[in-house]
Amino acid sequence: MRTSVPRRRLALLAVGAAALVLIALTWSRAYDAVTRPLGPGLELPTLTATEPPVWTPISATAAAAVPMPTGTSTPAPLCGGPPSMMVLGIGADNRENNYLYGLADVIRVARVDFLTPAVSVLSLPRDIWVEIPEISDHYGITHGKLNQAYLYGNPGMGYYDGPGLGPGLLARTLDANFALRVDYYAAVNMRTFVKIVDAVGGIDIYLAEPVDGRPVDDKTEDMGYFPRGNHHMSGETALRFSRIRKVDNAFKRDDRQTMVLCALKQKLLSPDVLPRIPGIIGSLQDAILTDLSLAQLGQLACLGPYLRPENLRFASIPEELLVPGRNDQGSFILKADMEAVRALIAEFVAGTWPTEPDQPSCP
Repeated sequence: MRTSVPRRRLALLAVGAAALVLIALTWSRAYDAVTRPLGPGLELPTLTATEPPVWTPISATAAAAVPMPTGTSTPAPLCGGPPSMMVLGIGADNRENNYLYGLADVIRVARVDFLTPAVSVLSLPRDIWVEIPEISDHYGITHGKLNQAYLYGNPGMGYYDGPGLGPGLLARTLDANFALRVDYYAAVNMRTFVKIVDAVGGIDIYLAEPVDGRPVDDKTEDMGYFPRGNHHMSGETALRFSRIRKVDNAFKRDDRQTMVLCALKQKLLSPDVLPRIPGIIGSLQDAILTDLSLAQLGQLACLGPYLRPENLRFASIPEELLVPGRNDQGSFILKADMEAVRALIAEFVAGTWPTEPDQPSCP
């Protein structure tokens, strides 16, 4: 049974970053777009045959899952895309219209399979304690929470001037600790998420039970009360609903964020919204930090009609692999069973996990 996981500050959803991918999956006209990345690109270290992993060896699970060549031909990836694409989605807690500061309060990685086709989305806990590379020489920082890797890489901090800025340092941290190598990133702040939901006319969600986001003390922000039944949510309302956490735990919050993502997907596929998606993407282009090009968004868009509901899966790191603790400064952290988490992530990268979602799948 899942237990409550404490949080020190209000968390922002990664729904907006994932929403960018969902918008692309429903937009079939982007093939005419340019191939230039929309933001600073990633540049992960090159792996060599003798290079050891930073933390613990990778489980052989992923290698065993790779099929051996056969005499039958392998189908070409759909839509001119690669066999698979790994996209890092970041929900930044920056409340301004820029990406100079802010923590990555929610972190998700989407594995897009152009062969099956399928999309799997993995939620990574922001408080997991990790090694943060490439800043120790100047600031003496070697470890921190996963969300701090994004913070230290942001240009406003001045800690890191490597490729990709905040998303780049977070990507390098995922690679160094979990051998999770992403190809692209998309970061979204609060204001941009609100704009995305409002641009499609709001979203509709059915709640099987009430969700109470009212304050439990004078330090808690009022997120509102949502009774059982149908709800039409504006961008601001969807943001408040997605940020509720005091009533249960971070895992339940992930479930609510998934509900918002699924509702947004349904709205994007509706006949009245679908023709307006090119204009929506154009209007949001300068408000989202990403290194995906419009042509790559077009590849994702083309995949949308082929994607069956059961092949859009959401998963998270099992709570039994995470142990609550404190760092030397007394801050709350999650200590992970690194070997087990790396083995699970290797399966995610190989496309063998999740086979069924541990969170609600989209209808």
